[in-house]
Amino acid sequence: MDRDSHSEDTLSTMVLENIKNKLIHAFRATGGNPEDSGSAVRPVSMSRSYQANEELRRAQIDGAITWLRSELLEMRSQDLQLAQTLLGLNTEIQRLRRESFGGVEAEGDGQQ
Repeated sequence: MDRDSHSEDTLSTMVLENIKNKLIHAFRATGGNPEDSGSAVRPVSMSRSYQANEELRRAQIDGAITWLRSELLEMRSQDLQLAQTLLGLNTEIQRLRRESFGGVEAEGDGQQ
């Protein structure tokens, strides 16, 4: 089970990194990058503004990834609880079936 948990962590990390890269790419594509404007010289304030916006975007992306990680961990916990509940129910159903069939066999033996 521990190996499965580790592989799920690795997979989750890879998925989140992929999402992060896609978000960074999407923000860059729609962010109006001042370097793409064709102007070789740009004011210092514009450069600082762009840098501040880029840092803000990265912080928002990192926050979103942190939230996704916490949601995935919560979902994993709920999955484990559900699996335990289902296993318990299955065990109880099997026990009841054995009791039920055992009672029918005992009654059938008495009638012959």
